[in-house]
Amino acid sequence: MTGTDRPLHDRVAVVTGAARGLGAGMARELARRGARVALLGREEATLAEVRDTIPGGARCWEVDITDDARMGQVADEVRDRLGPASIVVANAGLAEGGPFGESDPATWRRVIEVNLTGSAITARAFLPQLRATGGYYLQVASLASIGAAPMMSAYCASKAGVESFAHSLRAELAHEGVGVGIAYLNWTDTDMIRGADEHPVLRELRAHMPRPARRVYPVEYVAGRLVRAVENRRAAVYAPAWLRATQVVRAAMPPVVTALSKREIPRLQRETSFEGTGLLGAGGRADLDGRA
Repeated sequence: MTGTDRPLHDRVAVVTGAARGLGAGMARELARRGARVALLGREEATLAEVRDTIPGGARCWEVDITDDARMGQVADEVRDRLGPASIVVANAGLAEGGPFGESDPATWRRVIEVNLTGSAITARAFLPQLRATGGYYLQVASLASIGAAPMMSAYCASKAGVESFAHSLRAELAHEGVGVGIAYLNWTDTDMIRGADEHPVLRELRAHMPRPARRVYPVEYVAGRLVRAVENRRAAVYAPAWLRATQVVRAAMPPVVTALSKREIPRLQRETSFEGTGLLGAGGRADLDGRA
């Protein structure tokens, strides 16, 4: 994947959660740089709409990434129809917010299943192909991997989990020439984030972050940074770039967050109702519909 001006040309790239948002943006950018893209997601019709915006060799597969057998089948079909994957982007994810004690256990568990277990299933399904191609696996994580926030326990736990999973996988595969990267993201302009701002509990969460951390970044900007990281097989990519600085202070973040929460949560509870959000955005609704 290195040594040319077009390192992605004619490579097969797999993107999960490709029906919308960052997944769709990355798929388009990968294709623009010459890759043949496999779009994976829960919504066949929406995936087809994304596919139709990508010239060339994009194809799509409807799949629940927590289904081991189906993911194995899809991996075989991608290899047979497009060729062995050189790039796998584990982007699919869900989020929900609200107080942990009152959270719906099934919804909380589903966030963990999709974000963490689904990422592991994705890696397992495509690992033989990545070994054969000396490929690269990019795990989409979050600022939540570095500093956990109240009212987002499932999301934060899952993103901390995928960070650790990717570190472990990188060490395990380094001698085989397979690269593993972690993408640390802040607020990105997807339907998940737009849906979050509709709920007082999450709107207040963002409002109490430091001013730079409140900014919402366009999908195109984030997708561009991540695809450049794929081209260069980076171990870590930050979008926006300033997120790298949080690694330096991550040990200090939990007590600061706790002190702020101890002061602010009682006040906010007097002013508004902190109720569970359910799964956020159109992706969350699609997951519910798919399982129904």
